[in-house]
Amino acid sequence: MSDTPPVIEIRNLHKAYGALEVIKGVDIAARRGDVVSLIGSSGSGKSTILRCANLLEDSQQGDILFKGEPVHWKGTGLARHPADPKQVLRIRTNLSMVFQQFNLWAHLTILQNVMEAPVTVLGRDRHEAEGAARKYLDKVGIGDKCDVYPAQLSGGQQQRAAIARALCMEPEALLFDEPTSALDPELEQEVIRVIKDLANEGRTMMIVTHDMRMAADVSDHVVFLHQGLIEEQGPPDSLFGAPKSERLQQFLSSTNPA
Repeated sequence: MSDTPPVIEIRNLHKAYGALEVIKGVDIAARRGDVVSLIGSSGSGKSTILRCANLLEDSQQGDILFKGEPVHWKGTGLARHPADPKQVLRIRTNLSMVFQQFNLWAHLTILQNVMEAPVTVLGRDRHEAEGAARKYLDKVGIGDKCDVYPAQLSGGQQQRAAIARALCMEPEALLFDEPTSALDPELEQEVIRVIKDLANEGRTMMIVTHDMRMAADVSDHVVFLHQGLIEEQGPPDSLFGAPKSERLQQFLSSTNPA
C-alpha cells in the first residue's frame, strides 16, 4: 500500500437535514487511480456523500481530506461550515463534478461551455483553454460539435460535453453523480464507453450509479449504502459475485444487472 494519502478521504461522515440524519458515520477513500463506485437504493445517501466530498453540502460531523489536507471547519452541528473559502474553491476545482442533468449553459456553444471555467476560475489563457477544450471534446467523441448549442445535442452528447468540461479543469479526481440515469439505454452506452476509457487511463474517480454492470466493469472498489450506512464494500468481484449481506443480495436481485 502506498504511503501517499488518498486523493479523497471521508472519515466518520454525518449529514443531517434538520432532525433527519441521512449519513450516519461513513468512511470512504479513493487513492490515486482508484475508481470507487457508490451503489444503493434511492435515499441511501450515496449522492449526498458525493456532494459532501465536493463541499457542495455541509456535513455536521467527521473529516473530509483532500490529498491528506483536512477541510477546516467553523461552528458545530447544523451550524458547521467550511472556515476557508479559498480552500473550498481550491478543493472544488480539483474535484470536478459531473451531474445527472448535464448543467450546460444553454446560451453558450459546446466549446464555450467547456473552456469557460478554466478561463474564469483558473485564469488560464483563452487560447490555451480553447486548445485544451477542443482536445477533450475530441477525446469524448464530439469534437465536431464545438460550435453548436446544448439544445442541438442528444442527451448522451450533452453528458459527454459535461465530462469534457470536467476534464478541462485538469482535476485530481472526477466525481460522477448518476451520470447515465437521465439517458435512454442507447445514449447511456455512449457515456459508459467514455467513463470506461477514463478508468482505463487510471484516472481517480468516485461514481454514484444505478448501473450495476458499469460499476462491476470499471470499479476497483464498490460501496453499498443502506439507510445512510455502509452495509457492505469490497472489490466488485466479491460484492457482485458473492454478496454477504442479505440486504445487498435483495438489492442486486431487484436491480438484475444480467
